[in-house]
Amino acid sequence: VFVSKWLKNIYSNLGFKKQDYSIILNGANRKIFKFNPNSWSSGKLKIVTHHWSNHQNKGAKVYQMIDDLLNQSEWKKKIEFVYIGNVPENIILKNTQIVEPLAGEQLAQVLSTCHIYLTGSINEPGGNHQNEGANIGLPILYLDSGCMEEYCKGYGVAFKYENFETKLNEIID
Repeated sequence: VFVSKWLKNIYSNLGFKKQDYSIILNGANRKIFKFNPNSWSSGKLKIVTHHWSNHQNKGAKVYQMIDDLLNQSEWKKKIEFVYIGNVPENIILKNTQIVEPLAGEQLAQVLSTCHIYLTGSINEPGGNHQNEGANIGLPILYLDSGCMEEYCKGYGVAFKYENFETKLNEIID
């Protein structure tokens, strides 16, 4: 059983030839992560992410990029960035609201106060974090890497590092 076609293709490229396999995408508990979008009409737009792992590949570069954007007055007036979880050790997020790691109902409650879910994960084989945000009703701004296209297409906007700011504006619009 593979958690994404992207992961299955890696194994196939390494020599996996079996025909007896399944691809089953992860999901979020709908009893906890209930559709409850927080509409936005004025004030600062709240962008959120969450990760248990503090590994660099969980989006450190992207989260540093958005934190750096918040040094600019035009962005500081427009958005807030909330990071729930363990921040990678080598990045310093000066303009980001850091929230201790949360799970279950507590996590769902904080997610439901936000407006956009951001994931910058690199080579994610089959994450759950984006599913939890999507189940709440948040549109997803996602790095086009790993399985994210499989999980997020149709639920938001894909970006690459070089067009992050443009795609951030697109999802806000």
